[in-house]
Amino acid sequence: MALITPQQISEAGTADLTLTAAAGGGDTMTWKKGLLLFIVNGSGGSITVTIAEQVSGTISDVTYGDIEKADATLAVGAGNTGCIGPFTAKSFSSSGVITITYSGVTSLTVAGVYI
Repeated sequence: MALITPQQISEAGTADLTLTAAAGGGDTMTWKKGLLLFIVNGSGGSITVTIAEQVSGTISDVTYGDIEKADATLAVGAGNTGCIGPFTAKSFSSSGVITITYSGVTSLTVAGVYI
């Protein structure tokens, strides 16, 4: 499990986004406001990326009833690129980091970005 450091994207953009290989046991990433996970799947099959929710229990709301926060998941098809987020601090961050797991890591690279 590696700690991914998010890269800031400015108004001018970035031409040198650094992608890193996804770790087999999953990764963590430092939380930043407006954080997104950029995913490049170079494998021959679909890979599901999961961001673990950090909210325990059910929230009861008068208008919406009982609400539970689910993990954020994205299936990225073979040879495709995906992006998931942004992630709210209270829902997905535990002590300033988010936890990421992958259904496979062969030829999978990722980058954290924020504005």
